[in-house]
Amino acid sequence: MAPSAMDQWTKSLSDAQPVSYWLDDPGRPRPEPALTGDEQCDLLVVGGGYSGLWTALLAKERDPDRDVVLVEGREVGWAASGRNGGFCAASLTHGFANGLSRWPDEIGQLEELGARNLDAIEEAVARYSLDCDFERSGEIDVATEPYQAEELRETYEAMSRLGLADDIELLDADAVREQVDSPTFTGGLWDRRGVALLHPAKLAWGLKRACLSLGVRVYEHTPALSLTPRGAGMGVRTPYGRILARRVALGTNVFPSLVRRVRSYTVPVYDYALMTEPLSATQLASIGWKNRQGLGDCANQFHYFRLSADNRILWGGYDAVYPYGGRVRAEYDDRPETYAKLAGHFFRCFPQLEGLRFTHAWGGAIDTCSRFSAFFGTAHKGRVAYAAGYTGLGVGTTRFGADVMLDLLAGERTERTALEMVRTKPLPFPPEPFAWTGITLTKWSLARADANGGRRNAWLKVMDRLGLGFDS
Repeated sequence: MAPSAMDQWTKSLSDAQPVSYWLDDPGRPRPEPALTGDEQCDLLVVGGGYSGLWTALLAKERDPDRDVVLVEGREVGWAASGRNGGFCAASLTHGFANGLSRWPDEIGQLEELGARNLDAIEEAVARYSLDCDFERSGEIDVATEPYQAEELRETYEAMSRLGLADDIELLDADAVREQVDSPTFTGGLWDRRGVALLHPAKLAWGLKRACLSLGVRVYEHTPALSLTPRGAGMGVRTPYGRILARRVALGTNVFPSLVRRVRSYTVPVYDYALMTEPLSATQLASIGWKNRQGLGDCANQFHYFRLSADNRILWGGYDAVYPYGGRVRAEYDDRPETYAKLAGHFFRCFPQLEGLRFTHAWGGAIDTCSRFSAFFGTAHKGRVAYAAGYTGLGVGTTRFGADVMLDLLAGERTERTALEMVRTKPLPFPPEPFAWTGITLTKWSLARADANGGRRNAWLKVMDRLGLGFDS
């Protein structure tokens, strides 16, 4: 890397604020007061991200008379729900290929349930007037190497054989560059209906408003400190009070679960993103992007990128940083060395945007699990339900997870709870230092595969056979 190029790329970051673009909004709502004293309710939801918000909302939709309380340790949407790329995907399985490899007998059903879930999100956006810049614009998986283009072709053929390619289009290099022009693109797979783009923080804030309108009592700056059985229900202690609930739904995801045995199933991965200043009409014309699809490249260390409502480009991904010991700490949210790397990758992808500057640069923790997609379960004799492990694809899937948790708490056998995906768990991560060693070796091996035509070394082949991996 030439020093002059590095200087140019880092200069583009000189004015970037180390805060999520989505959360840096003067319209950000004031938090609800913290809980003081004692509360009782039918259902307590712990966590004010998408998982908890959808659970509280759907619980009231199912039974308007149900008494629901939601507690959030800081402010609604402040963590992953306010820092992600805003890709709201139909896939429940972190993509078709992952779902096909893990649940081949259920993949058609899983794809159908995911499509219905995304439709239901779009309907909720309209019904509750959720002002979140929702665009059902689809997504293109782009190849930047010949082997990736071949993998996309194989995926398309597999989807076609299963009758799942109705809204999918395979693009050659010319066709993908007609959609979005980058000299690095060699092919693409366009999912026209399976992804929506939105403003993630506004979605969280809108869901909070919808919950309040239905009578959910929301307490912010109210961390749940402990969970213990109390008679026929559960007791939860908070800094200034206690809550007695008949049932509890845990939407804490990357943060340590109140059910201790669940903790080994997830590890935190730090993901980072940049946001540019708004593109001029000339800059936008130089890259096309008239259909405003979301984009993601097909490398193991991948980038995701999209346009915002005001024609900024969000550019994120690549580095997936696991801190030793799996600690979630605020100091990990800011990583200048990753921002510099991402800026360099951005201008290699879009050299025609030379001179564009970044206004925001931020990071945050994602909960990942060894099968790359959510898992579910209950504790305390069915009085507590949890969902976690969304691995960076929770904007849409958390709504499905909320339905699963409510089904489990009701003791109902539904189409969702009958799924093998719901009935089984991923393999847990080992304790330290084995987790850090294994994850570090896996990341090194994935980078080597990207540099060697996708060829996977012996370590990755063993991980593949065991159904294990590491992703963000």
